[in-house]
Amino acid sequence: MGRLKRGQSMPALPVWEFWQGRAGGMSTAAAARHAGISVRLGHKLMAKHGGVIPTVSRPAACDEHGSGPQSRYLSADERDLIANKNAVGLSVRQIARDLARAPSTISRELRRNRPQHRTYAAGYAQRRAQHRRARPKLRKLESNDVLRAYVWDKLSGLEHWSPAQISARLVTEFADDVRMRISPEAIYRTLFVFPRGEMKQQVTASLRSGRSVRKPRTARTGSTIVPRELLIANRPAAVEDRAVPGDWEGDCILGREGHSQIGTLVERTTRFTILLHLPTTRTGQDLRTALAIGIGDLPAHLRRSITWDQGSEMRGVHTNIAVDHNLQVWFCDPHSPWQRGTNENTNGLLRQYFPKGTDLSVHSSDHLNQIATALNNRPRAALGFRTPAEAFTDLLASHNQP
Repeated sequence: MGRLKRGQSMPALPVWEFWQGRAGGMSTAAAARHAGISVRLGHKLMAKHGGVIPTVSRPAACDEHGSGPQSRYLSADERDLIANKNAVGLSVRQIARDLARAPSTISRELRRNRPQHRTYAAGYAQRRAQHRRARPKLRKLESNDVLRAYVWDKLSGLEHWSPAQISARLVTEFADDVRMRISPEAIYRTLFVFPRGEMKQQVTASLRSGRSVRKPRTARTGSTIVPRELLIANRPAAVEDRAVPGDWEGDCILGREGHSQIGTLVERTTRFTILLHLPTTRTGQDLRTALAIGIGDLPAHLRRSITWDQGSEMRGVHTNIAVDHNLQVWFCDPHSPWQRGTNENTNGLLRQYFPKGTDLSVHSSDHLNQIATALNNRPRAALGFRTPAEAFTDLLASHNQP
């Protein structure tokens, strides 16, 4: 396709074909080639929509039945035919075949544009459809000030709730107010697709990933240099199943040029997070000391095991740590972060507070505790939208009961 001149719009059919390809699982480049547009334009379309694949109706340029132009909207003539065929008792599917329309289109037309307790009439249906199309429709977050304030407060606050968490928590906190409902997808579409200029920058800053388009993840394999009997393949099935609390996953997130670090520890059952203060180095002794502060006071039943990556900070002292806390240390395979999925997800959340390329040594122990508290007070889908703090507190309370 040639270059578009200034002011010339993109033909609708190639754009529709591009989005059909993306919705069918094609990559951006493959969908662009399929639609006959440039790959660069394909990436621009994706960026414009914030990585969200929109629902686009087939344009009127070509009817798939080959009968010429066909609008996405029913015409007055078509409504006359629907009224006549409905009056003689033809089924929805037969009417749809006669009009070369989808059965759902006919069914929806008969349901939405029929007078109450009366038969379908073409004139009445046409007036209702025109009135509905002319009416301006505000997005839910634009028309409900209270809902918008709640959503924005949870997105941009210290705890940085996700759209899914916000949507689920609204049902709990506003159980009797059906106006305080919004789906995660509606929030994402409002955030990614519609904001422009300064608001777009604010939205991007509030999202914990810091991205406007999702990115695929790849993995690689490598060799191991820890005892084979301590590899995750030998870890008991009860740990994998999260059947019993007290199993942790740990790692270190690194700062600028790898010269600073923060230790992260997540309990697999409750997703409760502890941040380990490592202000200078991450030697084995540093980690051993930080773990003693982080989990040393926990009851024994909440210190069963730790699964760590193969970083040098754990390899040298894993035996000492196992003895210190009477627990088992397991190691993931090299370059296999998904084997610590709970911890990796948590590290991704923490990057909202500790961006990559920054100096992590400037954060005090008190500040790390504040961030951990914020994270532990975010509702999680895996916990039925309870918070990790609530789940972990229940475990502690059950242990303290006589």
